Amino acid sequence: MGPSFTRSDVSRYTKIALPAYRYLPFQPDIPHPRNDPAGHSYGQEEDYLSGFGIDDWRNCESFLYGVDLFNQGYWWEAHEAWETVWLAAGRETEVGNFIQGLIQLAGAQLKRFTGVPRGAQMLTATGIEKLSVAQGIYLGIEIAPFIAEVERCLLADRGEFPTIELCF
Repeated sequence: MGPSFTRSDVSRYTKIALPAYRYLPFQPDIPHPRNDPAGHSYGQEEDYLSGFGIDDWRNCESFLYGVDLFNQGYWWEAHEAWETVWLAAGRETEVGNFIQGLIQLAGAQLKRFTGVPRGAQMLTATGIEKLSVAQGIYLGIEIAPFIAEVERCLLADRGEFPTIELCF
């Protein structure tokens, strides 16, 4: 059912099972996760969070699962998990803008993987811009090294993808 991979060298932050496959848009043999009856998330209720603040990341399954998904190359699915967090944080808040940056970086990796370099560059730039307003460690992410890895992977373009290592 389409390409999938897992990276055993990357820490997992939840015990939630990874989806049966990684969704890649515009691939006719890969069903849309939510819209197609054969999709891995078809018929599942969307997650809802009543709120998300700066100190909530350690215990927020949606946020942590988004990190797991991102690290394992499930970038569309990471976007979905983080969108729940983004809405709960408030779209225009500092935390919300940071989460939106993560969503954009997930989209950038998806664009890179599917061969859309211009889209990857644009999403990387806007994602980094949103993350760059934070300093040091923010939502468990050490900002400067993560941004450096994102930029290195984009520029080197050797099939490597950035990962998020959380600082607890």
